[in-house]
Amino acid sequence: MKTAILPTSDDAALATAVERAADALVAGEPVALPTETVYGLAADALNPLACARVFEAKERPLSDPLIVHLPDLDWLDRLAQSNVVALRLAERFWPGPLTLVLPRRSVVPDLVTAGQGTVAVRMSAHPVFRAVALAAGTPLAAPSANRFGRISPTTAEHVLAELDGRIGLVVDGGPCLHGIESTIALVGADRIAILRHGPIPAEELAEFAPLNGSGRGGVTAPGSLKSHYAPATPLDIVEDLSGASRENSGLLAWHPVSDEAGFASIEVLSQTGDLREVAANLYAGMRRLDARGLNRILALSMPGEGLGAAIMERLQKAAARG
Repeated sequence: MKTAILPTSDDAALATAVERAADALVAGEPVALPTETVYGLAADALNPLACARVFEAKERPLSDPLIVHLPDLDWLDRLAQSNVVALRLAERFWPGPLTLVLPRRSVVPDLVTAGQGTVAVRMSAHPVFRAVALAAGTPLAAPSANRFGRISPTTAEHVLAELDGRIGLVVDGGPCLHGIESTIALVGADRIAILRHGPIPAEELAEFAPLNGSGRGGVTAPGSLKSHYAPATPLDIVEDLSGASRENSGLLAWHPVSDEAGFASIEVLSQTGDLREVAANLYAGMRRLDARGLNRILALSMPGEGLGAAIMERLQKAAARG
């Protein structure tokens, strides 16, 4: 199979890309699409065979559920049993990088939910993704468009590096805005549990209901395995650089550092320490270091509040072994 990249650089190209992508999705084929978080490998969420092709292309274990992206808010009650807190969160944060985990309805295939009684749903804010979803007229299951456990893609070129020959189409919508996956929240009638940190911080969710720590209630969230988002090069998180071995090592830093001597390669993710910029550049910087034949990557630890918690969560999964 030859993988084609469809541009969206002008109105005519966008219209063609949306039409071709929607036709492929309706035909049961997976298509890589841009979202505001990372690129997703989309398929008709109500078509188990189409979703099976996503698992196959990604080499994703069937025990890892998929996030379902809704074309519009009308689909929420068709797929999930909502509640007042969930509706308030959707009104505030959708379209956007917040995934709500709610009791599922029977129309959602078991394959999508990994056999659980819940379904993870969100609405993407990316205009290209939204246009394709509306044209296809169906909810889209769309995990990150990479081989399972590897670094998530934030450009169309990253998708091609991961899935070339495994899928037919990649729609190029440019670099992703946020650069890390959505926040995932298990939403009860009077309580919220954060299952994965992301661009919407815990502090903002706490305005809508008390936070129940990280209590999962037995729910497995997408991307919740210990090792994930990982480069092939071993990655270690360090508090500082004193005493760190630098021989053929790369440095992943969230701000400029004065002690750069001895590193084979350095990626500074933000010149000002802006965590939004760090998040947007995280996976691309990790990919560049991973491609340089290093012995290991050192990642500087950062504050664990707000968006820093989401970034540290990704680094900890990238550093996990197995």
